[in-house]
Amino acid sequence: MHPIATPESLKTASEYLAKTDAQLAPVIAVAGIPSIVPNKNYYQKLVESIISQQLSVKAAATILKRFLELFPGDEFPTPGQILEKDIEELRSVGLSRQKGTYIQDLAVKVLDETVRFNHLDALSNDEVIAELTKIKGVGVWTVHMFLMFCMGRLDVLPTGDLGIKNGIYSLYGLEEKPTPEEMETIAKLYKWHPYETVASWYVWHSLDNKPAGN
Repeated sequence: MHPIATPESLKTASEYLAKTDAQLAPVIAVAGIPSIVPNKNYYQKLVESIISQQLSVKAAATILKRFLELFPGDEFPTPGQILEKDIEELRSVGLSRQKGTYIQDLAVKVLDETVRFNHLDALSNDEVIAELTKIKGVGVWTVHMFLMFCMGRLDVLPTGDLGIKNGIYSLYGLEEKPTPEEMETIAKLYKWHPYETVASWYVWHSLDNKPAGN
């Protein structure tokens, strides 16, 4: 079983990491308990993650708002509703042609059940990555963020994230930016498992940073 974010598990994780990792301990003392709240809106979160890729938080919020205004009512649009819009309509709200195609590909795969969400909780992290990277425009970094902040899994180390790379480089006094393998070595050395997500949250916090894909 994967540890999932709850107020209790996050407190346990922060206390554990403060004892096992002297580099993170001062960051933990300042930052307090991480703010990770899982939710089950898996389809919605993937659409939102595609929209927000390589954009500032403000720009992504603006485009998402315009995207939602394309559809009637207050509910998030269904895959069928998204496929009723052509690419030019999606582009009219600020989406690139590529992102519009990605969102439509996700809608198609949800409707034909190439991608399903009702069984994700039973899968391992690697199996979730394999499942969701079938979607165009959804890479390993996006699924790592999905595992961490949507599914709330506490044992995810996002080795492709630039913020984590930069944070580890600074916190642990490395001579060069670490490779993914070196990041995994640091995590093992300082006994982050099974709370790699929480350790990563503190690494981001040390930079006053948000997750940053490469």
